[in-house]
Amino acid sequence: MSTRSPRGPYAKSAAKRKTIIDAALAAYAEAGTRAVSVRDIAERVGMTDAGVLHHFPNREALLTAVLEARDAAAAETHGGNDAFWQPTMLIENAGTPGLVKLFVDLAAAAAEPDHPAHDFFTERYRTLRRRIADAAATPPPDTGRAPSTARDIDTDWAARMLLAATDGLQLQWLLEPSIDMAADITRLRDVLLDALDRSAGDATGA
Repeated sequence: MSTRSPRGPYAKSAAKRKTIIDAALAAYAEAGTRAVSVRDIAERVGMTDAGVLHHFPNREALLTAVLEARDAAAAETHGGNDAFWQPTMLIENAGTPGLVKLFVDLAAAAAEPDHPAHDFFTERYRTLRRRIADAAATPPPDTGRAPSTARDIDTDWAARMLLAATDGLQLQWLLEPSIDMAADITRLRDVLLDALDRSAGDATGA
């Protein structure tokens, strides 16, 4: 199987697609609570609206690609399970309400099976639940918590609750920006870990 990079028209198309996605990311990051249109994105790359959408099946597919790029950048910066212990991504999110609103809007729309973002969000939550559950079961040494296989079932529950709270809190924050998302999620994380410790102790008869 060839591992060579695309060449010719394919390479140019991939490069243009990346340029559009990067421009869209910047537009949403700078938008605040203002809506972003395809025209806003097109103007940044010197194209027409139709020219931008030529590289994507539709507007929703473009917006899904924007969130995929945001997640890829965050994973590169905050990769690993340590992100569970230090929710710095929420602090960064507070500086880009446009991207937070895009995430909330697409997450709700993606509940429809035929929505372009459906597979993205399904896989995203599946991956994050696994990573958070792993982090809760095997905490870093500086937390003073020992790994415990007795937490396996409870950590899955904790991961679901933490993700649900994070996404719900982002919606509340959009409505009331004075909310400190990172502080609230950190506090909830600690409450969940205490609950896991207690349940692990009960399971082992401690």
